[in-house]
Amino acid sequence: MKLEQVSEHIWSLKTWMLFPVRVWLVTDEEGITLVDAGMPFMAKKIVHHIRNLNGGELKRILLTHGHSDHIGSVKPILHSYNIPVFAHPIEIPYMEGQMVYPGRKRAEKGIGKQIVNPLPANAEGRLSKIAGLTPYLTPGHSPGHVIYYHEKDKVILAGDLFTSKKGKLQKPMKMFTADMKEAIAGSAIVKNLNAVHIEVCHGDPVKNPGSQIDEYLRENNR
Repeated sequence: MKLEQVSEHIWSLKTWMLFPVRVWLVTDEEGITLVDAGMPFMAKKIVHHIRNLNGGELKRILLTHGHSDHIGSVKPILHSYNIPVFAHPIEIPYMEGQMVYPGRKRAEKGIGKQIVNPLPANAEGRLSKIAGLTPYLTPGHSPGHVIYYHEKDKVILAGDLFTSKKGKLQKPMKMFTADMKEAIAGSAIVKNLNAVHIEVCHGDPVKNPGSQIDEYLRENNR
């Protein structure tokens, strides 16, 4: 598993299956936040890099969504750390196996019940910033998919809102996306954020995403 520094506060951990799989370590004054948890076989390496990052203790896990390639290491990591895990409340029943993801025949069984907490929100329902990361609901790939924007570093951790190829934004994988039109519509959030860098789970980083998003929307809304 390869560790790469993305920005002042963010590191990427990448491994390969048939395609790249990335998770992220984010540091702040409290310690380290893990964003997404990859596959089960990644757990030992994730813990190794956390312990060697010199960024403090692991404080929490934030999930973009509940598909198996994003939650696989949650349980093994919780054997080493007594920390909270967060996802959007819309997503939790699907990842717990209480509801079947749209387009799937069977419910997920990867995480179990009473492990994941709803992302904190204010009285109006707006999602709260955690560890320098602001969550935004971007449904489509899954019903409760979120991205995380690090305003100070101007980096979006986009999960599966996009894939990428040769530095260009691409649609999420069709066979795993519940509602492609909704996912593409949700990607317009990039226009409202002052990001200079997007990280995706399956693909390479994308620089200056604001310069691509209008073309991406035009091409994929035909």
